[in-house]
Amino acid sequence: MRRLTLLFMLAALTACEPAPGPATPQELAPGTACVLDGMLLLDYPGPKAQIHYADGTIEFFCDTVEMFSLVLRPEQKRRIRAVYTQDMGKEDWRQPRAGWIEARGAFYVAGSKLRGSMGPTFAAFARREDAEAFIKQHGGKLLRFEEVTPEMADLRGGAAHDEHM
Repeated sequence: MRRLTLLFMLAALTACEPAPGPATPQELAPGTACVLDGMLLLDYPGPKAQIHYADGTIEFFCDTVEMFSLVLRPEQKRRIRAVYTQDMGKEDWRQPRAGWIEARGAFYVAGSKLRGSMGPTFAAFARREDAEAFIKQHGGKLLRFEEVTPEMADLRGGAAHDEHM
């Protein structure tokens, strides 16, 4: 009996996988494409996003609206380790390259005059002050991650047509 218990314990230990380390945002390469539409991220303006899943998969998005549309889907069952977007307080809107920040802690501006790769988008900022300065220059409304609704992240232009903004 003792030998059987030891055998089960050994089998359980070998089946364990090492816990993954913290997710790290990946830099964009010339061929980095959006998982939803295949657009090359470096070819378009506005903030991009990336989702890191528990299984190690990373998906890139050419627009924050696309990221929100996926993260906020009620049928989304994949475990998400981390979500990143670009800090538009530090990046050039026309050609954002880096500046990755944790998306859940960011400040967002919806309804500004500036457009992302898919049209209306959510501009992301690490600092509230940068988001407020952006609003003064380009218009829009300040939101936190948890205030964005699935209706606002409608890929058919929901961010531009939300009457509550």
